Amino acid sequence: MSRVVMLVIGTLLGLFVLFNFLLPMVMGLLKIALIIGVVAFLVFLVVTVMGKSSRSS
Repeated sequence: MSRVVMLVIGTLLGLFVLFNFLLPMVMGLLKIALIIGVVAFLVFLVVTVMGKSSRSS
């Protein structure tokens, strides 16, 4: 009986850690990666447009 209780407590604790610590951390990392990707894309776009406009002049 105590083994079942400990299993349930361990499962609940594991779910608590997963949803309160790991998932928000992963979402934060994905958000930072998305922001860095958008900034890199904008820099690439500006460099490409400037390169084409200076070459055609």
